[in-house]
Amino acid sequence: MVRKQEALEYHAQGRRGKIEVVSSKPCATQRDLSLAYTPGVAEPCREIETNPDEAYRYTAKGNLVAVVSNGTAVLGLGDIGALAGKPVMEGKGVLFKRFADIDVFDIELNSHNPDDIIKAVQMLEPTFGGINLEDIKAPECFYIEEQLKKTMGIPVFHDDQHGTAIISGAALVNALEIVRKKIDQVRVVFSGAGAAGIACAKLYERLGVKRQNMMLVDTKGVVHKGRKEGMNPYKEYFAVETNARTLADAMKGADVFCGVSAKGIVSKDMVKSMADNPIVFAMANPDPEIAYEVATSARDDIIMATGRSDYPNQVNNVLGFPFIFRGTLDVRATTINEEMKIAASHALAALTKEDVPDSVLKAYGEKRIEFGKKYIIPKPFDPRVLLWEAIAVAKAAMETGVARAPIADFEAYKDSLEARLGKSNEVARFFIHKAQHEPKRIVFPEGEEEKILRAANMLIEENIAKPILLGSRTLIRQKISELGLDMEGAELINPSKSHRFDEYVTAYYEMRKRKGLTRFDAERQMRTHNVFGMMMVEMEDADGLISGLTQHYPETVRPALQIVGKRPGVQTVAGLYMMIFKNQTLFIADATVNIEPTSEELAEIALLAAEKAKQFNIEPKVAMLSFSNFGSSKHPLVEKVRKAVDIIRKRDPGLIVDGEMQADTAVSPEIMSENFPFCLLKGEANVLVCPDLTSANIAYKLLARLGGAVAIGPILLGIQKPVYLLATGSDVKDIVNITAMAVYEAQRISDERTKSYDVSSKATLISV
Repeated sequence: MVRKQEALEYHAQGRRGKIEVVSSKPCATQRDLSLAYTPGVAEPCREIETNPDEAYRYTAKGNLVAVVSNGTAVLGLGDIGALAGKPVMEGKGVLFKRFADIDVFDIELNSHNPDDIIKAVQMLEPTFGGINLEDIKAPECFYIEEQLKKTMGIPVFHDDQHGTAIISGAALVNALEIVRKKIDQVRVVFSGAGAAGIACAKLYERLGVKRQNMMLVDTKGVVHKGRKEGMNPYKEYFAVETNARTLADAMKGADVFCGVSAKGIVSKDMVKSMADNPIVFAMANPDPEIAYEVATSARDDIIMATGRSDYPNQVNNVLGFPFIFRGTLDVRATTINEEMKIAASHALAALTKEDVPDSVLKAYGEKRIEFGKKYIIPKPFDPRVLLWEAIAVAKAAMETGVARAPIADFEAYKDSLEARLGKSNEVARFFIHKAQHEPKRIVFPEGEEEKILRAANMLIEENIAKPILLGSRTLIRQKISELGLDMEGAELINPSKSHRFDEYVTAYYEMRKRKGLTRFDAERQMRTHNVFGMMMVEMEDADGLISGLTQHYPETVRPALQIVGKRPGVQTVAGLYMMIFKNQTLFIADATVNIEPTSEELAEIALLAAEKAKQFNIEPKVAMLSFSNFGSSKHPLVEKVRKAVDIIRKRDPGLIVDGEMQADTAVSPEIMSENFPFCLLKGEANVLVCPDLTSANIAYKLLARLGGAVAIGPILLGIQKPVYLLATGSDVKDIVNITAMAVYEAQRISDERTKSYDVSSKATLISV
């Protein structure tokens, strides 16, 4: 429960309110100022005058939405006025930005006259790419939206009407599937005939509910043919011939209850009077029409949803408006039509049946969430909603001819949406796309772990890799069944029962017999999944290995070094972390393997890290870190780093590297240019080599926790074949991403072998 003082402090602390305007372009110099304003700003003005569509290119219009309200129907507070409603409108702007990266100006209009609202919004059209009407009372809201949609060339959407309808519509589709009822045969009762109630009824009709099977109930009772009191054209559309006059009458034998009305108006007996397997959407906020505990105690066959976050199946409008506008703006649609709303509902319904990411489980403190009576709509913090819903809405806009800028490449569009979720998602998509071109066989020694199984399922579904799962086949199949996964395409191997077991034992024994390994030891160790998995990679029965979810690094690194081995010419194996910030990517080494590396080892770590950066299409600029800046301190630890720089330059003269330097110098062009203009690094370093494991480990963990970076790794450097380590407790998304990286590396190794083979073949032909 949120306390009053806590809520007030949240809004008042620091910068007042919840929003601010942030410049998206630099304005630090006189030249920047000349470009941002006069005289430079005249150029885009002239372009837009010539072609108005250029406003979408040279201004923020295409990503800017107005949240407009007159404060006449604010949340559960009623008509509190435009000014008092401003905190809600600011909050709406926060949600637009947080969930869909859409910028918002909140516009509070001090008028109860709907024509005033219409005129004011019409005059805003040059500024905005879309209009979100909010908290305007019925029936005026219907008239305002209708008139604006007729007269404006940008989308207008009244969220109070359509948001609840779209989200609850998705819940309805899934709930009916669970109870095995056909949508054209169910009887639905609506409590509340205002903006949300009418919109829900209209959308449900488009989803397939027959109008004669709907019954609206408002404060005057059932909306029926011949009723005069409290009627309007919107209610009249749903008036039915019936003897029912009260909500209790209407609910007898009903299959579905859709409540958008008031606290506590539904009794336990009313729920008991409903048909078998009743569906109850009690969505009044903050208190539903019937308390969750009361309704579920009345019927054990009930499916229930509310507007509250502390109960299952929260119908939250944040699942709708940010993503609907995202798809709408991205195709520059002229309107949000019924087909786009239906597409949004179906996208949400379909997403609910997908495996739920670990990030969502963590956010809600759950170990498992799966499609069923207590999960019929996605959770509001599910990051995949952006991808599913925005794409569905954009496609519907294109199919119905209202898109002025159709999307040609939806795969690229999906990538752009991923980028809006954060730089780490953009980087991950790069490796996933690369992997999908030629999926490789990746072995998972921890094949019985739930997270590995869920990750393997995603790898198969997205055609990223061909997973090989080690463990008891019976146990793995049992867990696959329990998790409801489709694992066709995965190979299950029980190491001790594998037909290759004896062959692997022999090969392992021959490899290590002069290093103290007996035949008995070889057979015993081969039953260890990491050892067996490494032998699969070494014997080319797998192209790479992912391990470490439940184990310490040495348990994976040791057999990797003993079996797969270092690359020819490599003396030092190291662990690299890829640190992804909003606007940049850094590599940090060595954070996992070498505790106190020598100058020679530091040099090799730097060269290996730079090589890996190049493989990721990043031109390396290597900073060798210390507590000293270019000789400012005399100490053996400083000398060690300085010597490493000399070794690197001799081994790779073309590599951009410098040091020793302090960490802030390495990432600050200002410090570098002002104090050390001789430094070879121009701009920020992107490969940071720390002087020891302690400093590297501390650095990457602090950056991840406090600096907002996403850490991908550790990536094992210097090994012959792709062996990637998982951090203990990695989530499913991490496993998928690092597997994609392993596949990408396996592809590169395969390509190099092919090139080498082609070169040697040509040489043979020439000699012949």
